[in-house]
Amino acid sequence: MTAHFDTIIIGGGLLGCATAWMIAREGGRVLLLERDQINQHASGSNAGSLHFQLEYRMIEGGLDKARKAAEAMPLHLDAAELWADLPRLTAEPIVVKQTGGLMIAETADQVRLLEQKTEIERAWGLDNRMIDRAGIERIAPYLSDRVIAAAHCTTEGKADARTAGPAFARAALAAGAHIRTRSEVRALSRRGRGWSVVAGSDESPQTLQADTVVIAAGVWTTRMGQMMGADLPTIPLALMMTVTQRMAPLIGHLVQHAGGRLSLKQALDGNILIGGGWPARLLRDAEGTPDFDAKPQLEASSLAGNARIAMGVLPRLAGVPALRSWVGTTTITPDQLPLVGPVPGCPGAFVATGGSAFTLGPSFAQALAALVAGRQPLTDLRSFDPARYAKG
Repeated sequence: MTAHFDTIIIGGGLLGCATAWMIAREGGRVLLLERDQINQHASGSNAGSLHFQLEYRMIEGGLDKARKAAEAMPLHLDAAELWADLPRLTAEPIVVKQTGGLMIAETADQVRLLEQKTEIERAWGLDNRMIDRAGIERIAPYLSDRVIAAAHCTTEGKADARTAGPAFARAALAAGAHIRTRSEVRALSRRGRGWSVVAGSDESPQTLQADTVVIAAGVWTTRMGQMMGADLPTIPLALMMTVTQRMAPLIGHLVQHAGGRLSLKQALDGNILIGGGWPARLLRDAEGTPDFDAKPQLEASSLAGNARIAMGVLPRLAGVPALRSWVGTTTITPDQLPLVGPVPGCPGAFVATGGSAFTLGPSFAQALAALVAGRQPLTDLRSFDPARYAKG
């Protein structure tokens, strides 16, 4: 007999595991399907930054684009509260440190941009304020004297990306969810009032049924939409990160830059994590389609650029050995706002991706759990409605 579930979730990263936990704790019979292993892809290979300020990519195009990106601020505010409470709610040792974040400026033009950005964010309710050089000396004396001002957000910080996803998976299992790894989704179709999902290996695929389906598949989101006959446009990005040798405690904040791609933070074990959105190269097939099964390639120019901007603002990095550099993948949407809500033309199907997906994972999961249960989410999702692309 074909197995039947209330909800099938596609994708075993942080978002999928968090959604499975939230649905299962409300009594839903949920199955999570992961094509590889839990936390193997984007959720486990990012640097764990909790960005609640607008990131550099959201402001580099000017204030109009920054105002558009700020429409996602309610999700950021929800995420800030959720991350702080997740260790208690899940009863899992999720490592979360919200010790504050700094977006720094080295020039007068960058200071003006930060001031305007901060006004936008504060209007949405984010606890963010400008500090001058004297303020930087008080709370972040490790920064170069080239840094003349910063936007200080008290709720920003970091989480351990290696362990957060698996912690949600354990919480989901404890709440009664089912998880299957090495179970790639091969077909999705509407059957009666529910969904038929074919998943598993080439040799032994299995047909499953569910009342609702949740797509939490990251870079595979567009492909899942195509199986359902829905347009879910995403843009895959391959981004590089570097980790250094351990150092004595130095950086107490998440550090970003208003004039370039940079994120800096120090892990609990002392390693410095350096990132910020420098691109790597996605491999593509003969038709130009990204091959997500192939390992993206590092770009030497990106490594050099990232190191240059990092050492410019944190002089102590000079001479510290880098242990390794790696690539993580993520997705954005054409308008850079998240994609969250019902899949257009597919009753009972829901999706979430895009934006600062690791940061917003708990917010996305909370919204998806509400939608699956037939409730109105706490956050207004109209700006993130996937149907905005179907409507042109």
